Amino acid sequence: MMPNRRSVLTNRRQHEPWSARASKGAHVKSSFFKGRRSVEIGTDGIRLTATEEGGQVAELLHIKSGVSPLYVPEWPSVEPSEYSAKLDGRYGQNAESRLVASLLGHSICLDVFGTPGVEEIAAGIPVHGEASIARYVLEPTDDSVHMSASLPNAQMAFRRRIDLAENGLVHFYESVENLASTDRPIGWTQHVTLGPPFLERGTTHFSVSAKESKVLGQNFNNGLGMQEPDATFEWPFCPRKDGTVEDLRTFTTDAVSGGFTAHRMDPNTPHAFFIAWSERFKLAFGYVWRREDFPWLSRWEENHLRPWAPWNSQALALGMEFGVSPMVESRREMVERGRMFDTPTFRWIPARTKLSVEYCAFLREAVDMPRSLTWDGGNSLELH
Repeated sequence: MMPNRRSVLTNRRQHEPWSARASKGAHVKSSFFKGRRSVEIGTDGIRLTATEEGGQVAELLHIKSGVSPLYVPEWPSVEPSEYSAKLDGRYGQNAESRLVASLLGHSICLDVFGTPGVEEIAAGIPVHGEASIARYVLEPTDDSVHMSASLPNAQMAFRRRIDLAENGLVHFYESVENLASTDRPIGWTQHVTLGPPFLERGTTHFSVSAKESKVLGQNFNNGLGMQEPDATFEWPFCPRKDGTVEDLRTFTTDAVSGGFTAHRMDPNTPHAFFIAWSERFKLAFGYVWRREDFPWLSRWEENHLRPWAPWNSQALALGMEFGVSPMVESRREMVERGRMFDTPTFRWIPARTKLSVEYCAFLREAVDMPRSLTWDGGNSLELH
């Protein structure tokens, strides 16, 4: 049963204020972010905001600098339940309009990464799956929040717990449960998107535990952009249509650019990661995860390229999206691709079974660009 229209923020101990339940130095409270119902958890160092609808991590704020690396679109944000086709003039007139109308920061793509098939769309499966537009039950517990959503069309249940640890570390615990009586091929991707002021041309730098890489095909962005379609390469040197090569370790200096590349995480290491470093703010931001859980990272760039609504050639955003699939494509295409660089391009979830993963985000001051990191799989992480 889906929640009703009132807020689904709950407290496990009735009548006790959230702030009274937070551990020393932390707070947990209901809030609004860009007009979206949300919950806020924070310490003296960082603040994280998660939305009730869509379950997005809308903000990860470094308190001292006042900077959040996560992308906030230039257009007004709309609750997915309040989106109407009448708004298409503002948000475009295509299959992803409902999604982009509510797009914020870190969202989840489940159980497909990309545009579903025609029949799936007609049956109610949106771009990137139901989880990105679902209504979540949010339960605060001390310096953490539990999130859960029902995905009736996909016949799945999704749960996430977010804990604030020490030294700018955020620990995520997720589970996906297949409620159907059949095994299912699924996409499952963390759609992490960076934006200004943290993201700047020529001054935001990246370290990624990537190896073999591939550019998405010609049809992406209607053929706009300078990346050579379908080209294979070794991170970070991406071939361009004009015969030059772009070093993806530094965000572009071009006035207009865009593209999509897929990267296999280093199979010789147990953990995979990306680190983004702001030269101006001296902040390091990124994620680390178990490579066997999410063997792929997809890099999506939008730099004043897309002329159609709602982008209108005004957006500056960079997706660092890690998951079980390398390319944005339909479920059928995902399964037919099968493997790339000898690595599966989707994950099976057996009937009536739950899968679980853990990963961490971090946001810390760093005088220089970190090149690597060490993670113990828990709440200890060091940048090098």
